[in-house]
Amino acid sequence: MKPFLFLGTRAEDDAAEAEYAAVLRFSGLDERDVRRARLEREPLGEVDLDDWSGIVLGGGPFNVSDPVELKSPVQLRAEAELHALALRVVEADFPFLGACYGIGTLGVLAGGRVDREHGEPIGAVEVQLTEAGRSDPLFGDLPPSFQAFVGHKEGVARLPRGSVLLASSASCPVQAFRIGRHVYATQFHPELDTEGLLRRIDVYRDHGYYDPADAEVVRARARAATVREPQRLMARFVELFAR
Repeated sequence: MKPFLFLGTRAEDDAAEAEYAAVLRFSGLDERDVRRARLEREPLGEVDLDDWSGIVLGGGPFNVSDPVELKSPVQLRAEAELHALALRVVEADFPFLGACYGIGTLGVLAGGRVDREHGEPIGAVEVQLTEAGRSDPLFGDLPPSFQAFVGHKEGVARLPRGSVLLASSASCPVQAFRIGRHVYATQFHPELDTEGLLRRIDVYRDHGYYDPADAEVVRARARAATVREPQRLMARFVELFAR
């Protein structure tokens, strides 16, 4: 089997290592089946799509809707690299699953728009599949409605031309979409379970996702949620596209 490529952008080692471990655990892959690149540390370099079964992009604190003058050189470089890769992925209809930051990466293509209108605080939301989502090869194994963990400052305000809406929530109309047949983005985190979210609540305490004074309330709500379905997407992605 050709390996999968996992792209991360988290500068915080604790969160970055936990995210990578979660991708391995829920995908059913081990380290020999996944190559990892941390774009916040070094340039992506050349990616030959023929070398890979698929690409998974993790989340992170970067936002494409951040004012350009406030973006660090690292963020600007990572965004440019991911944008160029996304154009190639879409053109080739190459298997791609972008979680959270994938919405920003794919959501600005082909006339799409990403802005701050549909941000959601850290916690669980009820996600509903659209009719297209229920019949989609990747999402169709999930129940029509399920809880998922979110925590984001931006969202898709206008879908890219030709894309297919797969899932929505009451506070965020675009929770997942597909371009072509093999290119996916989710706003929610398919790699997160309760333990993983509790870790991120601590790591990103001062990053503006919630009021630090409310940390214990946010943690209690996370513990009270039942989030068991989204993680199945990782294994299903591998099942569909490993080659």
